Amino acid sequence: LKSMSGRSVAEGLALVRSTIGALAKEVGADPRLVAVSKIMPVDVVMEAYKENQRHFGENYVQELCEKAPQMPKDIKWHFIGNLQSNKAKILVKEVPNLFVVESVDSVKIANALEKACVSVGRKEVLNVMVQVRAFRPCFRFSFRHPHVHLWWIPQVNTSQEESKSGCEAVEATTIASHITTDCKSLKLMGLMTIGKLGDPNPQPYFAQLTKVRSEVEAHLKLPPNSLELSMGMSGDYELAIRMGSTNVRVGSTIFGARPKKEKPAGGAASTSEGAGRGGARMLF
Repeated sequence: LKSMSGRSVAEGLALVRSTIGALAKEVGADPRLVAVSKIMPVDVVMEAYKENQRHFGENYVQELCEKAPQMPKDIKWHFIGNLQSNKAKILVKEVPNLFVVESVDSVKIANALEKACVSVGRKEVLNVMVQVRAFRPCFRFSFRHPHVHLWWIPQVNTSQEESKSGCEAVEATTIASHITTDCKSLKLMGLMTIGKLGDPNPQPYFAQLTKVRSEVEAHLKLPPNSLELSMGMSGDYELAIRMGSTNVRVGSTIFGARPKKEKPAGGAASTSEGAGRGGARMLF
């Protein structure tokens, strides 16, 4: 099977693996590759599976619940889309080989997943990551006027207008602490961020997530760098690995351009399960 780029899935996967392998030697780490298979049909995803890819990422609850039963049970599914609390139970129930939910952005979602795991009798703890909204640190400078001394302190939450998914950086510690103390069926695996669509320089977002991780680890009295960082997609995963990412989510480089997702009967697809509320896209 050839993608629109002219490469087969096997060739695209080999290219990404080769790049990651070289970077792993450079940084002395072994980042995990998650092949983002959203909207891709099962036969296309199976091409990657046949090349020994086992970690796959999906954005939509309904799609994952339909796709997972058709594929081998040794796949480790990553749910990376926006999750509504009322979809948590069906996700946990229908996907027993769900490896991690990377998009926990509130105590409410954590509680819903905890309740779902207990309700369906899931035997293994469910890995979760706290999703932190992309943010550029504030900066300040002094503007002098003969009669006025003005401090201008712009603080821009760069993905806030495009996407409401992800918690604020200051909320991450509270959510992480709640997971570790009150959600016995869940295991805090790390932190995730997406970055801002269209920004050619994701470095500030990656740096911010690294900073938040240090704060969370200090609060929870965890060893430094013990929590994972899920950051980096098709366009920026190389930089992400250089900045400490342990989990990169790559889709289009492997599978090629995606077909448009069909709208369900009765209206548009729920934004709660997509790239984020507000219509923002994820460039995986």
